[in-house]
Amino acid sequence: MTGIAIEVEGLTKRFGSKTVVDDFSMAVPKGAIYGFLGPNGSGKTTTIRMMCGLLKPDSGTGQALGYDILKQPREIKSRVGYMTQKFSLYGDLTVRENLDFMARLHALPDTRSVVDAALEEYNLTPRARQMADTLSGGWKQRLALAAASLHSPGLLLLDEPTAGVDPKARRDFWDRIRKLSRAGVTVLVSTHYMDEAVQCDFIAYIAYGRKLIDAPSDEIAARVGLHTWRIEGKGLQPVQDALEKADGVDQIARFGSAMHVSGKDADKLERAVRQFEGREGLTVSEAKTGLEEAFIYLMTGAEDNFS
Repeated sequence: MTGIAIEVEGLTKRFGSKTVVDDFSMAVPKGAIYGFLGPNGSGKTTTIRMMCGLLKPDSGTGQALGYDILKQPREIKSRVGYMTQKFSLYGDLTVRENLDFMARLHALPDTRSVVDAALEEYNLTPRARQMADTLSGGWKQRLALAAASLHSPGLLLLDEPTAGVDPKARRDFWDRIRKLSRAGVTVLVSTHYMDEAVQCDFIAYIAYGRKLIDAPSDEIAARVGLHTWRIEGKGLQPVQDALEKADGVDQIARFGSAMHVSGKDADKLERAVRQFEGREGLTVSEAKTGLEEAFIYLMTGAEDNFS
């Protein structure tokens, strides 16, 4: 990754009396897969749309792909591919007809060759004559990605891209996204799913319109500063009840028959959890703090500005 694809400063957006994005600043490297993680209604999609010139901010400045987001939004829009969470192509058109329509919409030369190449690239050729509405979720997703990247965009926006698809389709999808990233396409992903977030090179946590943190995904946990222990076994509820009152324990997250106990003070946390070491049916071990623990911790301190 060389160069900056997007750089914005102080982006703010209000709808009525509500500030949905508040003083947002960020730089996105070219070719990065950048995840915007946060709960529904946190302002992720609004932020991404402003960063790419698709929505005018009330205040703030920035550039995307070398174009001013305030003065040159048209130039940016023609270089953006957008894949919505809900399948937004035409169900009563065939796969080929949908791609042909998108190619003509972008005024691409030699439409037939462009569509043929996309059908081949995304393994859609055998389904070229199939009505889009009859495709499974995974194949609809593949068609949507083919349509969004048909005009070779410099920026690709993905809104909850793998919601409702099976694990294999999700893996195939991310393989294709990484291939686009290696070719220099910058990808912005809006999601509240951890298994999507872990696929990203960088992650920005957003809550109630405010950026809580942004960093390379493998540095998030360290920057938050949480330490984590894992307690596994049966009858965890009494253990959880005791730990919720223990000094050094900042949060507890349950994962079936396991419990992740996290805190900022490593020594106090270790003393708190080791009291359960050796108890029959329980296994206590130090664990790596994950994105989910970091996200829950950050969200705990976030103030809801919509209440």
